[in-house]
Order: sequence, then C-alpha cells, then structure tokens
Amino acid sequence: MSIYVNIEKKFKGFSLKVKFNTESASTGILGASGSGKSMTLRCIAGIETPDRGEILVNGKTLFDSEKKINLKPRERHVGYLFQNYALFPTMTVYENIGCGFRGEKEFRDEKIRDFIDRYHLEGLEKHLPSQLSGGQQQRVALARMMIGEPEVILLDEPFSALDGFLKDVLQRDMQDFLQEYQGDMLMVTHSRDEAFRFCHELTLLKEGKTLTSGKTRELFEQPGLVEAARLTGCKNFSRIEKLGPRYLFALDWGISLRTEKEIPEEASYVAIRGHWIQGRDADGENCIPFQPAEYVENTFEHQYLVQTPGMDKDTVLWWMCPRNSFRETEKGKLPEYLYLPPEHLMLLK
Repeated sequence: MSIYVNIEKKFKGFSLKVKFNTESASTGILGASGSGKSMTLRCIAGIETPDRGEILVNGKTLFDSEKKINLKPRERHVGYLFQNYALFPTMTVYENIGCGFRGEKEFRDEKIRDFIDRYHLEGLEKHLPSQLSGGQQQRVALARMMIGEPEVILLDEPFSALDGFLKDVLQRDMQDFLQEYQGDMLMVTHSRDEAFRFCHELTLLKEGKTLTSGKTRELFEQPGLVEAARLTGCKNFSRIEKLGPRYLFALDWGISLRTEKEIPEEASYVAIRGHWIQGRDADGENCIPFQPAEYVENTFEHQYLVQTPGMDKDTVLWWMCPRNSFRETEKGKLPEYLYLPPEHLMLLK
C-alpha cells in the first residue's frame, strides 16, 4: 500500500492541513472528535474536494490541484464504509448491495447473489435496513463496498455507534474480514485501542493538523510529542531539568530519574503510562513514596492518584493495576513506593 496525502481545505471556522505518507497495508488516523479525520477520508474518496494539494494511492494520482486532476469517486476504485453505514433506508438488502456494483449489467445479479452468500446474508435479501441487527447492517455495508472491487477501503469510525458487546463481536468480524481482504485499509478512529488493534501505521491529528506519523507500536512506546502521548492515552507528564546524558529531574514529580535512552536536547517533558508503573516495598532508583490522594474504582483495574510532598501541588501521578475480583474494592496489599522503570519513560517535546 502506498497512500500520499498532502492537502489543505478551509471551512468556516476550521482549517484542514493534513500531510502523511504510508506504505502499510493497514493504516490509521487517530484524533479527537472534530480533528478532521472524516474530512480527510472524504477528500481521499472524492466526496469533498481540497482547496489545494495532492492525493496519490498506489502511485495513481487521485487529486492534484496544480495539474488540475480531480478524479470522480467512481474512477478512484476506493471503497468507503461510512460511520453509521449509510444504508439507503427504503432499499432492500439486495438493492443496497447492488448500488455498489461497477461491472457489466449482465453480471450484476450473479455478483449480488455471490456477495449475499459471501457475507452470510441469505434470507435477508428483501429486508430493509431497519429490519436488520447492527451486525447485519455492517455486513450489508461491507458487501456494498466490496462488490465494487476497491483497491483500498476507507473505514470511518466503524464501531463508534455500537455498545460494548456488539462492538467486541463486530471488531472480531472485522479482523477476520481484513485478513481475507487482499487490498489495503485506511481507518479513522478516536479510540486508541482500535488504532492499536487494527493499524500497523498511524497518523495523529489535532485540530485539523498532522501531529506526527509512524509505526503504531513505536508511536505508543515513544510518541515524541506531549500532544501525541495524550492522544495515545498517557496521563502522567512532568517538565524536566536535564542532569546528564541519561539522568533528569522531573520538576512536577519532584524526583530524579534515570532513563534507558539518552535524553535528546530538545526534550522538555518526561511521561509514563500508569500501567507500566510498579509497586515496590523498598526505596531505590526511580522510586517515589506511595501516598495516594484519591482512589478510582474501574471495572477491571484499580486507579490511584498519587501525590507526594515533593510534587507540584497541581500534579498527580496516575497508577493503574489490575483487580483480582469484583469484590476487591481496593488493591489488597499496597506498596510503600512506586517504581518508574527507565525503559518505559517517554522523553517528549
């Protein structure tokens, strides 16, 4: 897969300026609501036209403002799965799937029946979307998209409107579908879990602008930017004073820390994900006294907000640890100290 996007588009009160280049078969765009994720997909699909820039998919130019190239959506060979599936409410399953067909008319009925079988929709041909379950609606939308034989598929928040159990089921179905699909996928999501699960490469957006791009696991391990770390779910940040090549003082946490990696000159923050912090019974390097200021009970984990005398008064350190049972209202034996492993410290600017 090769997708190159470098576009600008202005709206009333909002400006989109996105640039990324990916060569992964499964790529994601992660950002908060209103960051421009869906608009970027709509520009790639040809539903919206950028003011300027370029869009190339697998070496084929879909849009180029300087060369006056702007292929129609049907010419782009791009499949689009809308956020709420966008099935036509007055059309049957059979008719909805047929809307995506791009071949010769004489093969249309045969192709529709093939995709009904392929997506396990037998017996539902005459049903309207309102008569289908969420999973059935998703399969109809996928069949309508795939019958056009797209070179790349665009998934627009495909799980955002679903409840927990149905979301888990459809995410598993989507994984199975993507393993069978021979083309390439670009997904937009506001969920870091979905981005991590489905996408090998990731572009992070904030307020219509590209923050950073890279391999998904590498971005989660070392996002490089404070805003990128926040988007990927980190809660613990501190300003730093550099003490040596691998030593720093975390100003907001009031602790000296050793880092595994050499500290870049441009680094101004250190961060750590709460799940990587460890409890210890003895003091030592990279340890901080465990003094919980608040406890938050979550479904499957304990969350402690820690604040020690050496910390800035407006700062807390979030520590997350798994629960052993639902009866366990707080972690059984609490540690004396919290240990911040050097390999999990993120150096940010």
